Amino acid sequence: MLRTLRTYAPPFVLSLAAILGCETSSEPNEDPIPEPGGEGCRDGDKPGCVVASDKQRISTPDVPLEDRTALVSGNSAFSLDLYQQLREKPGNVFYSPYSISTALAMTWAGAKAETETAMADTLHFDLGQDKLHPAFNWLDQELDSRGQGAQGADGAGFRLNVVNALWGQIGYPFETPFLDTLGLNYGAGMHVVDFLRQPQEAVDLINGWVSDQTEGKIEDLVPLEAITPETVLVLTNAIYFNAAWRTPFEPTATEDGQFVKADGTDVTVPLMHGSLEMPYAEGDGYQAVAMPYDGDELSMVIILPEEGTLDAFEASLDAAKVDGIVDAMSEHLVDTTMPKFKFEYELSLKATLKAMGMEIAFTAGVADFTGINAGGQPYIQDVIHKAFVGVNEAGTEAAAATAVIVGDESAPAPASLALVSPFLFLIRDNATGSLLFVGRIADPSAS
Repeated sequence: MLRTLRTYAPPFVLSLAAILGCETSSEPNEDPIPEPGGEGCRDGDKPGCVVASDKQRISTPDVPLEDRTALVSGNSAFSLDLYQQLREKPGNVFYSPYSISTALAMTWAGAKAETETAMADTLHFDLGQDKLHPAFNWLDQELDSRGQGAQGADGAGFRLNVVNALWGQIGYPFETPFLDTLGLNYGAGMHVVDFLRQPQEAVDLINGWVSDQTEGKIEDLVPLEAITPETVLVLTNAIYFNAAWRTPFEPTATEDGQFVKADGTDVTVPLMHGSLEMPYAEGDGYQAVAMPYDGDELSMVIILPEEGTLDAFEASLDAAKVDGIVDAMSEHLVDTTMPKFKFEYELSLKATLKAMGMEIAFTAGVADFTGINAGGQPYIQDVIHKAFVGVNEAGTEAAAATAVIVGDESAPAPASLALVSPFLFLIRDNATGSLLFVGRIADPSAS
């Protein structure tokens, strides 16, 4: 049977890879930061070194089926809880809930007491600390084999890479169990930087790393103004995805046409057209397809609400409804018309996550992240997210990155020394204590 799907009304687009989890590569692209133990590094005593846990990432985690199911279900629930918050603003929306969940899961590894509970409730972390992090590791390892032999949208090979990294203030005492958890389950080493004295250099290193991991699609993730004198840690996750459709659209069939926006006005855009064999479903107020990528391991789920019902349909959308739509699909030949599109999306998630129940984690002096530093008062300063997506006849390219910025108002402030009035000075042999020279500067202009 030939079904027709025409995306002239605003489509709601979900990537199953983003909702259910992304394939993870534990081998990031070329890293501009020296490797642990590199020349000049001694326990991370200078910026540019990497302080890694002495525990290697577990490559084959043993995670029970019920824990795997709980992780995927929880991530999906958070994905659509977050969408309910973001959909209120008009216009395009695109984000990677998996990137956000991963970065915040690493942060959660240092949370205690009410902060731990509030984050778990908001993020739908339905497993305890001892189970959640191995489950994330399992999901990464499980998906690591996806796309073998498949093609990317650019003619090169399929890519779906997820990498994590930490950026910590030099001299700040991070707890060893925290670093071990992130090393064992997320493959994340601690890059030593100096947010306090060299914030621009620190930001450049972070943003350069993110750009490298996303093939240049995510630039300037962390703005300089996001770094304050209290900043002691930035936790980053970066995702890059490039995949060809199983059945590409013919470029010669693409023609300009009208797309009806949510406000009823038209806009002229390039519309792709093809008769594609793929899973299809139609139900009360919607049509939906799952457009498979090369290799048949990932799909883009597209849901088209009935014209004029976008807001009501979105309001009813949750993980269970998405599962129901996907479960209702069966193979059909679908006459498909859809627009080419490409755009970027960025946002601070601080206000959104506070509204969703995580306010305590952002409150200095109240947040409990003593798992990061037992003697300090760490708190989340901001959660920054950027995403890019491009869809054309060949396939999809998408990238996203998340930065969780952690501050500590109890961290010692730098001493201030302004030698602008008379002072004394001594030249001293440190080993023996011998004073070799003694002087006073009363007028540095005198000669």
